[in-house]
Amino acid sequence: MIERTLKAVIQKQLFKGKAILIFGARQCGKSTLVEDLLKDTDHLYLNGDEADLREMLSNTTSARLKALAGNKKIVFIDEAQRIPDIGLTLKLFTDQLKTIQVIATGSSAFELSNKTSEPLTGRKYEHMLYPLSFSEMVRHHGLLAEKRLLEQRLVYGYYPDIVTSESAEKTLLRSLADSYLFKDILILDQIRKPALLEKLLKALALQVGSEVNYQEVAQTIGSDRKTVERYIHLLEQTFVVFRLPALNRNVRTEIRLGKKIYFYDCGIRNAIINDFKPFPLRQDRGALWENFVIAERMKMMRYEGKDVRQYFWRTTQQQEIDLIEEVDGEMTAIEIKLNPKERVRFSQTFIANYSQATTQSVSPANMEDFLISLSRS
Repeated sequence: MIERTLKAVIQKQLFKGKAILIFGARQCGKSTLVEDLLKDTDHLYLNGDEADLREMLSNTTSARLKALAGNKKIVFIDEAQRIPDIGLTLKLFTDQLKTIQVIATGSSAFELSNKTSEPLTGRKYEHMLYPLSFSEMVRHHGLLAEKRLLEQRLVYGYYPDIVTSESAEKTLLRSLADSYLFKDILILDQIRKPALLEKLLKALALQVGSEVNYQEVAQTIGSDRKTVERYIHLLEQTFVVFRLPALNRNVRTEIRLGKKIYFYDCGIRNAIINDFKPFPLRQDRGALWENFVIAERMKMMRYEGKDVRQYFWRTTQQQEIDLIEEVDGEMTAIEIKLNPKERVRFSQTFIANYSQATTQSVSPANMEDFLISLSRS
């Protein structure tokens, strides 16, 4: 069993009078995490995919919920976004059945968050669970073992089934991409053109590490800008991609509305373009390494609960810095290099205008200093 970082966090939140919500893509390990958390407890498991349960938990009352829970002190509702009025049901648990801890998971932030945001105001802890992380795998089997698997991770990613299934990675990833991208996302009403979604995903996968222009993407895939924006928003809400905005503060030539788009998982990205070539033979090695580092850093910082703002920096003269982090007004500029021997040069324009910023570079040689959680390692 690979222990997840969130386990210790959630353990401390049990029986604090609030619902615990765990968001994350399908197959990223939400159910496994909760089952591990509750393995030594007497709890009630409810699956939102079951029709009779959905009916039972919709338009319900506290009396019915109490009867359903019986003498269980913890109720675990999996795939809770499938249940109509789930927010009101969770509110009844927290307000009327105060001795019962309710935990709910959902594979669509768009669905579950919208259904619970108003009823559960001030009554919930929310967590994001991502695919496995570099930091979690280092804790699992050590730094040396995980660094030896780096090229494997860059090609096949960190979904739990992929990590734990040797020699079946391609088949599992293709199946995961098909079900997770072209099933879960398409059930949302906003997605009406599956072929267009597929074209968009491929276009974004091929632009990892580059600035994305929505109008250009729309022209490439034969659509319009508004549709592209809406689809990308839904891809974010279903944990496929995330955006990195451009920093714009002091310099006249800084780009103002730029954005880059990265995938939460390199394996999913490679499945979308059907490219599983070994890492040394790939033409996109630099882009994959950049995606990996930024995604892993994002996971670590969010699990740590740090209020960090992340950007990239670029000027109209093509001066660029891969990642900028700002925490409590302190700024760090980070260059991401695949070759540890490559000389790192930071833009003098940036240094002159952000003189208080510190600088650092990240390569496979020193990645552990940047990607391992210190407080929970």
